[in-house]
Amino acid sequence: MILTKLSNIANDINTLLFPHACFGCNDRLIRGEKLLCTVCRHQLPLTDYTFNEENPVDRIFYGRINIKKASSFLHFTDYGIVKNLIHNLKYKNQEQIGEFLGNWYGHIIKENDHLPKIDYVIPVPLHRKKLRKRGYNQTALFAKQLAKHLASEYLEDVLVKTANTRTQTKKSRLARWYDNKSLYEITNAELLKNKTLLLVDDVITTGATMELCAEALLKIEGITLFIASIAVVD
Repeated sequence: MILTKLSNIANDINTLLFPHACFGCNDRLIRGEKLLCTVCRHQLPLTDYTFNEENPVDRIFYGRINIKKASSFLHFTDYGIVKNLIHNLKYKNQEQIGEFLGNWYGHIIKENDHLPKIDYVIPVPLHRKKLRKRGYNQTALFAKQLAKHLASEYLEDVLVKTANTRTQTKKSRLARWYDNKSLYEITNAELLKNKTLLLVDDVITTGATMELCAEALLKIEGITLFIASIAVVD
């Protein structure tokens, strides 16, 4: 009891000297809050997509790639909590946000139990130059947490990006497709034969990047492919 009280006092002093801010609204966090304040947690726009009924993420890929099901955890808008989270995750060295969100969504997916047994969880890769510059793949910890909850194996290097393309947030869907064509390759196709995979990205906008990664994976014999992301642009 005494040790617990001392630990709480030490934590309060640490928070006072080095206050942590909410990644959603930038307000100061209080004891018990982690990464997001209680208000932002309650306001986080969850999609309620859990690989069961047809959803708007599925419809992005209709007629484009032969996947079984697609899903996203959050709705992404031009302003708000999700945009702030993704910005901090990708550009402010806050990789722990991916772990936090992956643990949350992984728990939801596991509880709903609509997915079949997933053999491997694979993140959309960064080119080695971008990975070296950023220091981490922003999708990695999110994907790792999904793998943990699904009792699946996480595979990081089986799908690789072969060219370092420019940022693509302002490009049209067609321009993105031509820029990214044949940029993704498989390093160990034999390992993936006849397996069920979950391909994971941070944000799905037009779906062009996921489409090209999926095309590379679907060339392998016997692949069953599902798609997930942290967020989807409405």
